[in-house]
Amino acid sequence: MSTPTPIRALDLQQRLQAGEPLQLVDVREPMELELARLNEPVIHLPLSESERWIGSLREVLDPDLEVVVLCHAGVRSWQFGCWLMEAQGFPRVWNLQGGIDAWSVEVDSSVPRY
Repeated sequence: MSTPTPIRALDLQQRLQAGEPLQLVDVREPMELELARLNEPVIHLPLSESERWIGSLREVLDPDLEVVVLCHAGVRSWQFGCWLMEAQGFPRVWNLQGGIDAWSVEVDSSVPRY
């Protein structure tokens, strides 16, 4: 079974600052995104709305680019990352360890914790 590679918030920040071409995917619910979000462009694919976006996934995400998935604490994003690799054939998927909460603690305290 393929699983996403864990990435720490500080490591992700360094990669973003270096300008690496990463696709950031946030799988949280819309209300969670309103509470706390990265100050980076993200592709919002809420898991509860998968029937809306699943058919156009390959139009939204480029399988040739690395994908970093995030959620609140890193559990839903890990599950989505596994599915992305196993069922959709995306080869390079990362999971933000600790999710947006870790980002708030380790990188940007202006991102609210909830």
